[in-house]
Amino acid sequence: MSAVRAAPAPVRSGRVSEIVLPSGDLEAPHQRQPAIGGPDIRTIGGRSTSMTTDDGKLLDEFTEGNIRILNIIEGDLENGVVMCVKFSTDGSLLAAGFSNGHVKVYDAFDGQCHHVLTCEDRMPVTSVRFFPSLHNQTPEKNHILLATYASGHVRIWHYTSGKCLLSKNEMRRRNDTSSLAFNISGDKFVTVGADPEIFVYDSETKKRINVLEATSFMRLMSNCMDKMDGHRFRVFSVQFHPNDPNVFISGGWDNTVQFWDVRSRHAFRKLYGPHICGDSLDIDPVHYHILTGSWRTDTPLQIWDFGTGEKIKDVPQDRLFGSMLYCAQWVGKETLACGGSMQNMARLIDRGTLNTVGQLANLPNGVYAMDNDRQDPRPVIAAAASNKVYLLKQVPK
Repeated sequence: MSAVRAAPAPVRSGRVSEIVLPSGDLEAPHQRQPAIGGPDIRTIGGRSTSMTTDDGKLLDEFTEGNIRILNIIEGDLENGVVMCVKFSTDGSLLAAGFSNGHVKVYDAFDGQCHHVLTCEDRMPVTSVRFFPSLHNQTPEKNHILLATYASGHVRIWHYTSGKCLLSKNEMRRRNDTSSLAFNISGDKFVTVGADPEIFVYDSETKKRINVLEATSFMRLMSNCMDKMDGHRFRVFSVQFHPNDPNVFISGGWDNTVQFWDVRSRHAFRKLYGPHICGDSLDIDPVHYHILTGSWRTDTPLQIWDFGTGEKIKDVPQDRLFGSMLYCAQWVGKETLACGGSMQNMARLIDRGTLNTVGQLANLPNGVYAMDNDRQDPRPVIAAAASNKVYLLKQVPK
């Protein structure tokens, strides 16, 4: 059974519950409330969160600044580590993929687990994506979720019935499929993995329609060419342009972000620098600024111009809670979020000042995955560490 810890007597504000404490209180009292027909709920709150287990053992995670913990979804230990999280398009559901191969679909408001999707190979789930909700969407595309696995499989699930509609082994040379992304129209999706090649699929037929890759070394040498029009090593992250259904970017271990068109075999632009080791690429839908998070101590968080590939700025490390990043995202119009290891933290940063406005620190493990529901000016954020998913919200100063 999963456990969810939540604040008592919350003040409702839109779709989620915000923790509001009496004036002068730094911590809410810790209580235990049984949820009828669901998991146990413990209360938390305040500027700093000091939580205890049933036997009184202190948990080390805490918040600072303008951030509140709404819920903590805690998976069973046998499920392993949470490897990936994703909200549905309307923000009502949250899917989490675990290292034992399970995918769980939760109610994003109360944290109740509604669906568990299991397969035989029990390899880690590397990414999950809900099928985009479109105005002209046919009924058979409702309640569809795609997941990728370290075994190299892509599986299409009808999550309300628990049925696997399609299980496709991509036959990558190094097995692992790391991530996937849908385009804005939902008619195509791409997958990336341990090989440098990127696979493009038709969402309707589920068939592969293109393979994107760099020009071979042999051809480059024979033509005395010096260019890098694709990846040379493992690719970890892929993100479609928010308004162009044919254009996307990808990043991985070769310290480049490559710009692609699904209709062309080779990348048409690149930028050098980011060392991507997780889902740490995002594109701002207003200014088309790219956010990259690198797994390194020096300038891990950077902002780039999509149109030119030029760097706009480096985001300074937090002086106390610097981290090597696995994930990074734009959150609304004014904030960006990141998470990683070394300090095992999730951090919210003001886009204008580049100052930290809130953080969740001292987590039991690195933050491997992060997403936001994109529903409010201050969206709900899901940050995954160990077997827990922390649901967070930025609050006014």
